Amino acid sequence: MSADHTRDPCPIVVLSDFGGAFAMGVIGGCVWHGIKGFRNSPYGERVTGALSVVKTRAPVVGGNFGVWGGLFSAFDCSVKAVRKREDAWNAVIAGFFTGGALAIRGGWRHTRNSAITCACLLGCFEGVGVLMQKVMAQPQQNIYGDAPMSA
Repeated sequence: MSADHTRDPCPIVVLSDFGGAFAMGVIGGCVWHGIKGFRNSPYGERVTGALSVVKTRAPVVGGNFGVWGGLFSAFDCSVKAVRKREDAWNAVIAGFFTGGALAIRGGWRHTRNSAITCACLLGCFEGVGVLMQKVMAQPQQNIYGDAPMSA
């Protein structure tokens, strides 16, 4: 399989994925912490409490998502360069390295467990993606059968 030359080079892809993951994390953090801050604030201060929590916690969640997305993309590009293939195993291997790299400060046991968990999670994502492609690729069958011919 030849490399896809229509895609941006890997350094640009890594930065783009970092930004996309950061944006997803900030949006999700705004929703999650906004609801949480609203519910945990006193009755008269709910909106103020929600905004306060969103301002403090949403950027943190966005940063965490961004670091994960950037590391995963960097490892994915590295694995593609080493293997010279473009398949589902690249994501699983990159997920293994990403989970391990993010947990390295917790010790070897935590690193191993996080790497295996992240690889299994990405393996499930890739499996669902392959399954969905196969389901969508099957020809659609006519539910009503052939139309009767009139003479």
